Amino acid sequence: MRRLAFTMIELVFVIVVMGIIGKFGVEFLAQAYKGFIFSNVNHNLQSNGEMAVETIATRLQYRIKDSIIARKSSDDSFLALGSASGTDYNILEWVSADIDGFRGDTLPYWSGIIDLDASSAMILTSPETNTTALSTLISTLSDAGSTINNTALYFIGADSDINTYGWAFGTAAFTDQNQTMHPVTSGGAINQLVPDTAGDFTGIDVYEYYQLAWTAYAVGISDYNTTSKTGTLMLYYDYQPWEGENYKSNTTKSAIIMENVSTFQFKSIGSIVKIQVCVNSDLVEDYSLCKEKTIF
Repeated sequence: MRRLAFTMIELVFVIVVMGIIGKFGVEFLAQAYKGFIFSNVNHNLQSNGEMAVETIATRLQYRIKDSIIARKSSDDSFLALGSASGTDYNILEWVSADIDGFRGDTLPYWSGIIDLDASSAMILTSPETNTTALSTLISTLSDAGSTINNTALYFIGADSDINTYGWAFGTAAFTDQNQTMHPVTSGGAINQLVPDTAGDFTGIDVYEYYQLAWTAYAVGISDYNTTSKTGTLMLYYDYQPWEGENYKSNTTKSAIIMENVSTFQFKSIGSIVKIQVCVNSDLVEDYSLCKEKTIF
């Protein structure tokens, strides 16, 4: 006799098998989806962390090495980076050499050399320097915020005291040339640099080799949220400590490096600087990834 339907036992068996398959199938899909989410989050955090440390490192590599300090945002006190310890020092600052002007177009806009024989207390002759092109470049890079009138020289080989860069908040513009940074402007000839209103070079040791700077940089976490334990990692630029300026007084010249940053740490070993940036995920709770970079 031919059967036209399933028996009850067969139906129950099929239902049980389908239930087992469905259970494990849903779990498999859930695990696959969860793995995809974590893979995507991890990739984004990897990319964001790498971009953050690279942004800082590309500027730090052209620092005037003796100028780098760690600052407490709570009271604005500072120490040379090698002497600072503890998480209270949360702002990294340094004076940067003008690498764009040193590269120039076809020739450097500033050569880094002073002709001592052709110089005097009022005029420093720098062969192959083009102060006109240099001023235009600085104006372009600073969005018309600075020119050659805001530059300063750092003589390579001179004694360097961390307190003579103008880091102290509330300090007025330098009134003489007895500091580490020497404010200058363009002279009568295209290759001449002359002291600005901060006195002259009488009695000052002038060295043959120099670096030219027009800005300091500061990096730190802003708007820290104690609930999410994250903030925005900021870069401050186009301010001149030798003119009495600081990163807080020049907030219009700032840029966001990364959001959702939980940690920004730094330390030095000799002249080497190591930085670490930890970025939190806004999709997965309590999940972050850290990136480190060593700058020589």
